[in-house]
Amino acid sequence: MTFTHVLRAVESLRDVTVRTPMLTSTALDRHVGRRVWVKAENQQLTGSFKVRGAYNALTALGAKDRRRGVIGASSGNHAAALAMAAHLYEVPATVVVPEDVPAVKRQAIEALGARIVTYNRYTGRREALVHELARRHGLAIVPSANDERVIAGAGTVAWEMLQEAPDLVAILVPVGGGGLAAGTALAATGHDPQFQVFGVEPAVADDTHRSLRVGRRIPIPPPVTIADGLGHAEPARIPFEINQCLLTDVITVPEDAISEAMAYLWHHFRLVAEPSGAVALAGLLQATDRFPDGPIGVVVSGGNVGWTIYRTLLDIAMNRMETPPHAAAVLR
Repeated sequence: MTFTHVLRAVESLRDVTVRTPMLTSTALDRHVGRRVWVKAENQQLTGSFKVRGAYNALTALGAKDRRRGVIGASSGNHAAALAMAAHLYEVPATVVVPEDVPAVKRQAIEALGARIVTYNRYTGRREALVHELARRHGLAIVPSANDERVIAGAGTVAWEMLQEAPDLVAILVPVGGGGLAAGTALAATGHDPQFQVFGVEPAVADDTHRSLRVGRRIPIPPPVTIADGLGHAEPARIPFEINQCLLTDVITVPEDAISEAMAYLWHHFRLVAEPSGAVALAGLLQATDRFPDGPIGVVVSGGNVGWTIYRTLLDIAMNRMETPPHAAAVLR
């Protein structure tokens, strides 16, 4: 894949997706000692960046294949994005999601008219189920990350960021299957071959971090993390091949840092971010000294989170952040 694939996706999505805002905060700039641009993809259609890849993939399929219907698997956001893309093209969609998919994500999928099939995220064979359903019903598979068209669509996030802030020196993105990181790396290095792209993933779901360290994809036990969209047990093949070549590094962050980043986004930007969507900012706040001097871009990749879990995580994070250091030592 090359930068050209991203440019084609830009044209494919021009009249479909939202050009989400780039936001700044004086408090954040002061805290990290540089200008930070936050790309608010939580304000994208379906509440996450995923619709970019899903719609681009359906466009590339062609009318004949689309009419047969499409299928994809996801922790929730890609499923909603695929349902939206299929709705726009007026074709049937089937989505395979975990039994415990957050209610807010399930409701969004149902509202768009997609058929839902569930599986157990810890014991189920998701990909085998997708392929069996595709074979049985003649459906075209649209993966959440392991697809060049999906990766190119995801790359349009970085393309937009660099159009608005061409002096950026690095971009931080969350890493799940790796599609957003790969698309960002393609777009950014097309802009400047020396550009740095950092992936950020939960420390308990560090499959990409481990795989890059050994130079091949390695599986980990199914992770349990508040960032449900990033709970992958192994990087997707195509994104990993790109990320091996173009990604600068992957930073891992603890669960507490993710909820604190959610609180930071609300407090300073009034942005509602789901845990997966706040991971990149957590990486910036945890590892500020690892990035090059100059303006940094951070992708807030999604905002699909239920009110109860959101309020609980923010309450805990706010209390922790406001606790004086000496009191925190006593509490520990």
